[in-house]
Amino acid sequence: MSDLPIRTAASSVERVPAELELALLRRFEPVLRFTLGEQFFPIDAERYVRRSSLWYQRAGEDAVLLLDSDSLNLETLGQVDLEQRDAIYFLKFIDPLDSTELAAYQARRRDGAPPRAGAFIPGTGRLARVGFASRFVDALFNITLLARGRVPGDTAAAAALAYARMMDKREEYRYHGRVVRENGWIVAQYWFFYVYNNWRTAFSGANDHEADWEMVCVYLSDDPDREHVPADGQRGDEPLARYRPEWVAYASHDYAGDDLRRRWDDPELEKVGLHPVVYVAAGSHAGYFRRGEYLTELELPIFQPLAKIYGRLSAFWHEQLRQYQGDEPSSSEEPRLEEPRTNLFRIPFVDYARGDGISLGPGQDKAWGVPRLLRPDDPWLSAYRGLWGLYARDPFAGEDAPAGPMYNRDRSIRRSWYDPVGWAGLDKVAPAHEELRLVVAQQVALAGRQQELRSAIQEKSQEVRTLGAALRAMRHQPHLQRLAQEYQERLQNLSAELAAQRAELTADQSLLQSLAAYAADLEAGVREPPRAHIRRAHTPTPHAQFRAGRLAEIWAAASIGLMLVVLVGLIYFARHYVVFGLAAMIALFAFIEATFRGRIERMVTSVTIGLAVVAALVLMFEFFWPIVALTVVLLASYLLWENLRELWQ
Repeated sequence: MSDLPIRTAASSVERVPAELELALLRRFEPVLRFTLGEQFFPIDAERYVRRSSLWYQRAGEDAVLLLDSDSLNLETLGQVDLEQRDAIYFLKFIDPLDSTELAAYQARRRDGAPPRAGAFIPGTGRLARVGFASRFVDALFNITLLARGRVPGDTAAAAALAYARMMDKREEYRYHGRVVRENGWIVAQYWFFYVYNNWRTAFSGANDHEADWEMVCVYLSDDPDREHVPADGQRGDEPLARYRPEWVAYASHDYAGDDLRRRWDDPELEKVGLHPVVYVAAGSHAGYFRRGEYLTELELPIFQPLAKIYGRLSAFWHEQLRQYQGDEPSSSEEPRLEEPRTNLFRIPFVDYARGDGISLGPGQDKAWGVPRLLRPDDPWLSAYRGLWGLYARDPFAGEDAPAGPMYNRDRSIRRSWYDPVGWAGLDKVAPAHEELRLVVAQQVALAGRQQELRSAIQEKSQEVRTLGAALRAMRHQPHLQRLAQEYQERLQNLSAELAAQRAELTADQSLLQSLAAYAADLEAGVREPPRAHIRRAHTPTPHAQFRAGRLAEIWAAASIGLMLVVLVGLIYFARHYVVFGLAAMIALFAFIEATFRGRIERMVTSVTIGLAVVAALVLMFEFFWPIVALTVVLLASYLLWENLRELWQ
């Protein structure tokens, strides 16, 4: 089995040979656990493309058909000349159902669960999990759906029926994968293709779109010295034993960098042998490390300035005024994670990653078929930069289909493709077997630098003393004042350089001590906590927060509409009392909201602090000059007392 690397196109990474690539992909292929009610599962992209048609569209014009489903496959997709530079190229998988087909589909769902899916039972309503202001922004978002481009709702039903027919014809579950080397790591990258994302229509999520590419990375170290050392219960004489998993990363909505990955020994990471377990969110197909229901927030570009202002005010409220949201920080050695604070200007959605549905992978309900290897020289992968599903002309891009594994929607290359190590924040982390070597090399380099600094400090100290003596000799010689000035400038510069070198020497000595302690830990097999790198963790909503009753959910769903109705009533029937009515309505709604959310005490505290601040501002406005005069008199009295006390002493 040859290990000669193969340089890939449009990337700094190197592919491993195909035989090794397939073996590593199968050895560490993930286990995917879905939520009951999921209708779409990973398939070979070839099957989707053969049922699709290829279109392009310019701004302000109707879409133009390039290839119909009879002519389209992966080979012809890669041969299309994308000559219309100002056009959007996209695939179209399915047409919406007509009224008869839709009625039949709905009747089928009423009579029983859809094919290959169970009955999904929603949890606590998403609006009941967030505050009133977030629900108001959510209402604005829903209104925008009436005006902006979106995928028709019955397209999801058509896609579900088409997918069911595909699986009835040949039930097969496949992923697409590649294995590359980058920066000392071997990255096994798994791409899962779903024909449809029905998060909005089926699970009250943010969007729907045709085609969905999701990705998981397993980061391996290649240590020939450990080729015969058993790993995770596997035999130590296996040819692949030298490749050891150290990290995994799951693509998931608004997470990036360090927060995407977990170390192989992290207790949060579930594994079946050498296969990491991914909890797939219903509809959106985002990947999570733990089963549960995740509150995900969408920030619209129009609200970004307001969101930043609110974030700063929230930070001041919690950090400066010490108004913590939950328990005080613990004294644990584990790093404190950022508290997930709901932003008023972000729209809340729930990702259901319960893991109670079908499970795909080794030893699970369904097994993986042979994966399709992603070769960058395949034209369908590298030449086609268009969208893989319907172009809905959504200005927020949430309803537009994604591009392929290699590209973003704007046709630029994905970072996860050309830099999978940096994408997960691993560019600053070395494989475990190389870490000690790096530390020792840094110790040697620092020790050499210490010698250089000591010699330079000794020479510069001698030069500084010599200049100082010369300056003292010229102190009473008026005719040497110009020369003394030059010496003084040189002395100041040399003194600053000497101080910097001594500071560097001291800092390097401290660093050497830390490196020595770290090297000793590495030799003893002691590593830093597996979650030390995480600042914002994927955390499911605790079950304690699911206690909102049915009445609370009804209130959360109706509160915004009810507020608008009351506002219209005030304007129409009591226009002269609008201000008073608004104040009373806000107070009443706030009280009801706090009651349902169990935050009466916090509300009273917040109102008390707010009223105190307002009262202070009113007093300052009404009695500004007397307050200024009194402040000056008090300061003057204090200064007088301090000066007289010093004189008496």
